[in-house]
Amino acid sequence: MKYEILLIIGIAMIAAIFGFAFVKDLRHAFIVPEGYAGMLYHKGKFVKVLGAGRHIRWGRHFTLDAQDLRKAALLVAGQEVLTADNVGLKLSLLVTYHVTDPVKAAHETQNWQGDLYNVAQLALRTVVGGVAVEALLNQRLEIGAQLLARVQPEAAKIGINVHAVEVKDVMFAADLKRAFAEVLKAKQEGQAALERARGESASLRNLANAARVLEGNPALMNLRLMQSLTAAQNAGNTLVLGLPGFVPLKKANAGSPATDTEKSGAS
Repeated sequence: MKYEILLIIGIAMIAAIFGFAFVKDLRHAFIVPEGYAGMLYHKGKFVKVLGAGRHIRWGRHFTLDAQDLRKAALLVAGQEVLTADNVGLKLSLLVTYHVTDPVKAAHETQNWQGDLYNVAQLALRTVVGGVAVEALLNQRLEIGAQLLARVQPEAAKIGINVHAVEVKDVMFAADLKRAFAEVLKAKQEGQAALERARGESASLRNLANAARVLEGNPALMNLRLMQSLTAAQNAGNTLVLGLPGFVPLKKANAGSPATDTEKSGAS
């Protein structure tokens, strides 16, 4: 009797172990992190998209592939292109995007990141090929908007939403750098010479206007001279002037004291 009980207990324990292993093989727990989408497959066939959290599935042959839905950036670096005026440049782009349809991104293309890179590369060659180099340097924001208009529809076909395409770096060859530096220097020197000429012209016009005013009002010269003397005195300076052309404000009268004195001395 005792042996029968032990046998039953042993069989029950073995059954429990096999049952636990069987249940464990049928029960699958999947955890999807925040910011990801879980792509659930059964025997290689897509079943559904799982959101963030813990998910339990019963059965065999289930697999999960996590797709990142967070905003990201793709660098398209060192692209050699020719502008409309046949100037060779190297440009790099920064493409900002996020995955909106993980099913399309996973099933419509073999490598959606490679496809996005190629679309941005082709758009860059097309847009820059129709723009002169000076316009490219001065209108980088407009160039980015044109690139975005070309990349965005193509990316949407594979479940990607492109937020922005920006021209990150513009690299010239060494000889072109020197040429542009010389052109910029010449422009700055010409602008400086023009400003000096304008200043000299304005100064000459002011002097001519002052000369005309003094010619019509000689007494103003005396007033200006007195202002200069007062300013020199307030500054603590000593100023010695000869006034051969000092213009009298009023002629002496015939009956002035100076005249009478001179007459008395003469007599």
